[in-house]
Amino acid sequence: MQMKNNTHTASPAGLSMQRRVLCLAMAGLLSTALVGTSAAHAGAPENPIAGVRFEPRVQLAGQALRLNGTGLRAVAWFKGYAAGLYLAQPAATADDALAQAGAKRLQMRLLVDVPIGEFAKAFHKGVARNTPPALHAGLAERMATFDALLRPLGKVRKGDLVNLDLVPGQGLLFWLNGRQLGGAIPGDDFYAALLRIFLGDHPVDDKLKAGLLGQRA
Repeated sequence: MQMKNNTHTASPAGLSMQRRVLCLAMAGLLSTALVGTSAAHAGAPENPIAGVRFEPRVQLAGQALRLNGTGLRAVAWFKGYAAGLYLAQPAATADDALAQAGAKRLQMRLLVDVPIGEFAKAFHKGVARNTPPALHAGLAERMATFDALLRPLGKVRKGDLVNLDLVPGQGLLFWLNGRQLGGAIPGDDFYAALLRIFLGDHPVDDKLKAGLLGQRA
């Protein structure tokens, strides 16, 4: 007696459809995983950057600050300096960073020798581009004091470490390789004017700004 074979054999068209459904499902899972991975790392500072490593946390004026982001000032292949922004609270926008009360630090590691005249000129140009004209006069005397701190240096050199610190109640402290230059330059408005060089509407480098704010340019 001949037995009937009840085993179902899928047609080639059916197998093709099953494969398509399976592939689409796998692609969806992979896409979800990648999005999740990207979100998990969004805002994480690139560290090191251009071979420069920034401490993830620092203490300033008795306050704990965290590395908000890092960036590189570069034009084509020419790399000028790497920078890191330290804040008490994470900031994803310039307004958030500027509005934060308390201590702040903008740290720069020079990647090339720069005559001090050019170094100071870059600060003046950045302040002028990112500060409303009506406020320039109020900053002029303090910019002159800032220049006086820099002038005796002659140049900043490759490997030099510069800290621009905001200490509440004092103002800007300028540090070079762990040594404070001169006294504090008062006024949160003055420090904000310097910080806008990097974070303002006309920053010195758009990619640097993005990096300091924890974004990927």
